[in-house]
Amino acid sequence: MSASVPEVIRFLGEHPPFDALEMPQLERVAAAAALESYPAGATIFSQGAEPVEHLRIIRSGAVKIVLDGRVLDLLGEGELFGHASMLSGLPTGFEARASEDTVCYRIPAQVAQEPFSRPAGLRFVTRSLLEPWAEATSPRATAPGVDTALRPVASLVRGEPVVCHPDVRIREAAEMMTAAHVTAIVVELGDGALGILTDRDLRARVVAEGLPGDAPVSVVMSAPAYTCPPDRLGTDVLLDMLDRGFRHVPVVSSTGTILGVVEEIDIVAAQARSSFYLRRRIARAETAEELVDAGRDLHPMVIAMHDARVAAANVAAVYSVVVDALTRRLLEMTLAQAGDIAAEFSWLALGSQARREAVPSSDVDSAIVWFDAPADNQVRGRLVAVARTVVERLAECGLWADVHGATASDLRFVRSLDSWRRAVQSWIDDPTQDKALILVSVLVDSRPVWGVHAGPPLADSFRLAPRNPELLRLLAHFALSHRPPTGFFRGLVVESTGEHRGRLDLKHGGVIPIVDLARWAGIAAGVTSASTGERLRAAAASGTLSEAHARTLEDAYALITGLRVEHQVRQLRAGEEPDDFVDPATLSRLTQSYLREAFRAVASIQKRVAADLSAGVR
Repeated sequence: MSASVPEVIRFLGEHPPFDALEMPQLERVAAAAALESYPAGATIFSQGAEPVEHLRIIRSGAVKIVLDGRVLDLLGEGELFGHASMLSGLPTGFEARASEDTVCYRIPAQVAQEPFSRPAGLRFVTRSLLEPWAEATSPRATAPGVDTALRPVASLVRGEPVVCHPDVRIREAAEMMTAAHVTAIVVELGDGALGILTDRDLRARVVAEGLPGDAPVSVVMSAPAYTCPPDRLGTDVLLDMLDRGFRHVPVVSSTGTILGVVEEIDIVAAQARSSFYLRRRIARAETAEELVDAGRDLHPMVIAMHDARVAAANVAAVYSVVVDALTRRLLEMTLAQAGDIAAEFSWLALGSQARREAVPSSDVDSAIVWFDAPADNQVRGRLVAVARTVVERLAECGLWADVHGATASDLRFVRSLDSWRRAVQSWIDDPTQDKALILVSVLVDSRPVWGVHAGPPLADSFRLAPRNPELLRLLAHFALSHRPPTGFFRGLVVESTGEHRGRLDLKHGGVIPIVDLARWAGIAAGVTSASTGERLRAAAASGTLSEAHARTLEDAYALITGLRVEHQVRQLRAGEEPDDFVDPATLSRLTQSYLREAFRAVASIQKRVAADLSAGVR
């Protein structure tokens, strides 16, 4: 049933998130809307049904939200429903039933995504996903006040895993999944290797392609399956799932036991999906100009997440994920124009981007490693040319390259795999050579974000570093070179000269001392590319740092990250370039007190590490 476009425009314009649209966008949405009528008692969609492909907004009447037969809410005129399933691509978490004769506007998902790609829409959907009834309908709803992001991923696993061998017939695997009420089955391939078959695979690879049910699961499964250890935090696993596009991850113990499968259905995942809309725009961009235009919405996305009270660490992680997506799409476009490079290569994120801890003030550090081609200047020159185009486009989005030259547009950071490995071994063998410690610190914070990933990540070359005590000792001294800004009388030390005079440097005074300590402690514990939090937890587990010191550093890092994001959001609102220089006078006395205590704690741990080094303990 068609609807009068002017009437739809008037109605949508009176209700969020459509009221924030400009008229051309509102007209496009209204033109795609269709009227649906439901008699009282009719089911609009069922609980656990296929993902919703339309957004619905109630024009007249009322809709009950029902979970397991229990009415959780009653929606009225102007209210939306079904958007969480539509945006996530996940099954519906509740039943929507007409409470009385009801008329809805139905808007196709492709058109409906536009309102949610804007800051006002992002705030609307994030807050709606945090409503009590929305949380209750999450298949992984937990007790009030429990932050699943901070729990080990093993605690998010539901029930026993369903496991089969690769020669089991597809029909039998589907029957096993149905009987256990699960959406994935793990396939044991031998020697600890695993595959996975999901309900989506059954639809897309079996039903859609007409494969017979007697075929073995090995022909349709995904292998090798991405797995995670049980003690990894839920937030880290969910961000990996977001970045890689997975919906199921087997949880495997250190002994190889399959503990279960965790799914991408969690309130933290809902928050992290605030990047969904912008990533969709990036993926669909056809020109560099469209891509740059999408990239300029990174800052509004950060503001919207902050307004929705998303934790600062998650803001930084999601921001990093979207920058990855932007970089990948720019590379695809640039390579399409550049032609044959004559080498397969990977683009590496470095620094905070690699650790998924980037914020709007962060530089975009990068490098390139190429494979299966000679280390000649011709290949190198072509790769640098590609990198320069990508770096220039990123700059147009407000994502600036490292001012010190740690960028793929610099010849020094474009090398063959053999060349990088020789350089790493040289730094490990002789860490006293010029800039060796700086380059170790740069490259150990590396992560492939695009291209061929031949073998283990380059950062894994540093796993041999613990065998060189001299390198670890020098890295520890290097980690002590940045001191927190606390004065003799326990006051906060501010910049004394220059354009930032009277301001506190949160990055060099707060973040870098903790990141450097975590990097050294992580390498000593055998952990290479990882977040600061993961490194600190690994250091505590290995005894490199005490649990109390690791926890103190992690708490201090969270506090400073929160202040950085809050400060930069204020700057972005004012149209200013984001930085890390805060006027202490703008902080409350309580915040100043917390910050002083955090800096003092970091300084105390640095002194303890320095004392241990002098005594030859480390």
